[in-house]
Amino acid sequence: QQRNIISNNQSHTPPSPFTPTTRRKSTTGCGPTHTLNFFSIYKTTPHTKIHKMKFSALFLATLATPSLAFAPSRTASSPAVLSAATLEAPDADKIEAAAAAPAEESQMNVEKDWEVNGFVKDSDRVMPGRYNDKANSIAIPFLPRPTALDGSHAGDYGFDPLGFSEKFDLYSMQESEIRHARLAMLAVVGWPMSELLAPSWMLQDGCAPSVLNGVNPLSFVGIIGALGALGYFEIQTALRSNEETPMGKLHKKDMSAIWKFGVAGDYNWDPLNLYSSCGDDYKGRKGLRDVEVSHGRMAMLGITYFAFWEALTGHPIVENNMLFHPNALFPLLVGGYLAWSQIYEVGPLNEYPIEIRYTNEGEMKLNRLKKGLEETMEQSSESSAKVKAVLDDLDSKYDIYEKVGSAPKKLIDSVRSTYKYW
Repeated sequence: QQRNIISNNQSHTPPSPFTPTTRRKSTTGCGPTHTLNFFSIYKTTPHTKIHKMKFSALFLATLATPSLAFAPSRTASSPAVLSAATLEAPDADKIEAAAAAPAEESQMNVEKDWEVNGFVKDSDRVMPGRYNDKANSIAIPFLPRPTALDGSHAGDYGFDPLGFSEKFDLYSMQESEIRHARLAMLAVVGWPMSELLAPSWMLQDGCAPSVLNGVNPLSFVGIIGALGALGYFEIQTALRSNEETPMGKLHKKDMSAIWKFGVAGDYNWDPLNLYSSCGDDYKGRKGLRDVEVSHGRMAMLGITYFAFWEALTGHPIVENNMLFHPNALFPLLVGGYLAWSQIYEVGPLNEYPIEIRYTNEGEMKLNRLKKGLEETMEQSSESSAKVKAVLDDLDSKYDIYEKVGSAPKKLIDSVRSTYKYW
């Protein structure tokens, strides 16, 4: 009730039938005062009239009081300091601003469970600032992390030594990267396949036709046709809008806390429905985009290596290459790497110094391996000593060492004797 009767000294509101007033002089000489008692409320305001409270009004106010006591307040309580004896009317604008501020702050701190203008819960979308606590780049630990690369996007490891992310549009560069990555993944498979399977008249001395290797007229026509088809596709899709496509809506929801552009490289194309294979949420989709970008970057490096290797050596990339011909070296290298990774691992690249350390059970596995080798060597040494003793006994009787040593020479002489030109 005290809050309801406070009014601004600068403007006078006509008294309500339920708030009777009576004039009283100020005892302090500091202006009008407001004094409350059980049955009447005194309010001194310039040029106010004295109203007497009727018993019916008092009765209605008494009935209304219990119900209002349990009604929720529409606004937060005023932070103004009020005295029980003297209540000075505060500024109404300040009261409204102070009451609105906590309400807005509380709404900002509470996670919303519904979509509001395209936004969703924080737990259902990518949030910015994943690497805000890292001063240096993850890819290049001795360089500072670019401001725009905060880990919000797929494939973001803070690699931008030339500062392109600070100078150019980030979305356009992501779109360019993913297109080159996809083309490189196709090329890094097509290049060696053409050298292995294509007829010789389509190749340049066994090498795939390219700008550095040169082309013949027939391959030139094929290359022009492919470039024309890709150029037409570029014109049709460069300025595309994917906001209303099914995948575009998913991406816009996933990236709503980052920006309004969705995801670069979105053509709404997933015929095998593999996009949700890592999880049908924003984490699974971002994880699969991470895999695509990582493979695309390796493919761009690989196809660059192919082109320069053939230009420098003049030999096709598939020639004498363990990756394209049956051999024992490649399986041995793969097996060695798998065995090494069971014991050792490389430490985080964003921590200095970068070190090689044991895995969780690496030291135990290494000790077990050493112990097994020692036991095997002891057993083999004992058995070899017994075998040597037996052989020495046979040699003393039958001279087997000399006979076994001369056997290969006799075999070679007998084979050569079968062909007179040897």
